[in-house]
Amino acid sequence: MPIYHKIEHFTILKICVIDLNINSSKCIIFDMMKRLIILIFCFSTIGYSQQDFGPPSNPTYGFVQPDIPQDYYAEAVNLAGDDLKEALHQIIANHIPYPYTSSSTDTWDILQDSDQDPENNNNILLVYTNRSQDKGYRDGSGNYSQYENGNGTQSNSWNREHIWPKSHGFPNQDDIAYRDVHNLKPCDRSVNASRGVKDFDNGGNNHDEALSCLTDFDSWEPADFVKGDVARILFYMVVRYDPGYNYYNETFDLELVDYTTPDNFDPILGKLSTLLEWHVLDPVDDFEVNRNEVIYSYQQNRNPFIDHPELVDYIWGENNNQNWSGNLNTYNPELEMNNIYPNPTNGIIYLPENFVNNNYEVLDLNGKILITGKINQTRILNFDLEKGVYFLKIIGSNKYSSLKLVVK
Repeated sequence: MPIYHKIEHFTILKICVIDLNINSSKCIIFDMMKRLIILIFCFSTIGYSQQDFGPPSNPTYGFVQPDIPQDYYAEAVNLAGDDLKEALHQIIANHIPYPYTSSSTDTWDILQDSDQDPENNNNILLVYTNRSQDKGYRDGSGNYSQYENGNGTQSNSWNREHIWPKSHGFPNQDDIAYRDVHNLKPCDRSVNASRGVKDFDNGGNNHDEALSCLTDFDSWEPADFVKGDVARILFYMVVRYDPGYNYYNETFDLELVDYTTPDNFDPILGKLSTLLEWHVLDPVDDFEVNRNEVIYSYQQNRNPFIDHPELVDYIWGENNNQNWSGNLNTYNPELEMNNIYPNPTNGIIYLPENFVNNNYEVLDLNGKILITGKINQTRILNFDLEKGVYFLKIIGSNKYSSLKLVVK
């Protein structure tokens, strides 16, 4: 059982004690027992929990299984296009919002659970720098000098990055969208300021602190290993807030556009074609699945594009006029994409034995299908493609997986 489920049980138990209003002497005894149980729990699980799955920079697949409630997506099954999008909106809307900052449980607390470093449970992973940072080393906490061997600064503390910029539709801290944790990621304070409200797109110059990120005057390109995470957060926001309601009960409708939006504070963001590319390039990993589960345990709503990545294609891709079955094309890492070789290739690749009889597609970076076929017993594919980067998509029974393929 994942660690967050066990923590959740303790939280529920504490609430029950408060509701029972038992006398103080019993509370003291119970509190001592509770502390002892938690202490035993920590010693028995901390080593295991820190090895469950990898960080985004060193991803693992299949160790964390999504715990989707039965029939959670039932209302969206057999729908297509705008009807499918509306059904998903109805499923994930009306979640439980938490305060942005509070003395009780707030977005800071949830992020410390959802983005915890799986290799060091005292730390949190920062989205653009991939730095593993002490949870206490956060913006507004003061005492920064106690970190980084006495050299800590406020600019290196972590704060909350709105992946969809709050100024693009929900600028008030009391707006539900402003404090939706699905849209928040822990981030280095100064790097957050550098990204600002820029759209997401490819290109630019390396950032001087987030070295794996590129940026220019109107766009931000994160590291490869979080590009899919960013894209799926934005896909969630479009569906969740279609429409949304601000603090004054006025409606707004978030939309992704296929261009960048400098100096524009309408509820739009770009660049859609790039985000679709990133979604394929960086598939859902264990860290993202776990994050979705943790946020669901608080907000009681899920990111559909983590649970069912194929939904992206049914809303924005070539399947947008087809009915979604609810179980087809579910991402499954057991397809062993890493066992495809050689990559880079001159055009010939060799596939694992369990790929036989699966279908395949080769797509360009814009998602256009160039080649389709079925894998035979030889398990050898020979592509006549120009030099460049493509995506190879293997489609099995009720599952699919994708791989970036480099032709040299």
